Amino acid sequence: MKKGLSPKQREELLRELKARFETNMNRHEGLEWAEVKGKLEVNAEKLWSLNEMERTGGEPDVVGHDKETGEYTLFDCSA
Repeated sequence: MKKGLSPKQREELLRELKARFETNMNRHEGLEWAEVKGKLEVNAEKLWSLNEMERTGGEPDVVGHDKETGEYTLFDCSA
């Protein structure tokens, strides 16, 4: 079964992730939200997983970037 979010859920999740990204720039110095967002928007299953983290009290945020593959690493950064 392919997992996905409604357009409204996607918009809300991306808004929350952007706010956390901008609040915690020390976790991902030198990275741009627009690039991260672009990668997330084309991967419905990853967005679904991040939404599940949010839904269950997690706080996923970008903590790294592999320049060779272009992939971003997101971890749950809740206390």
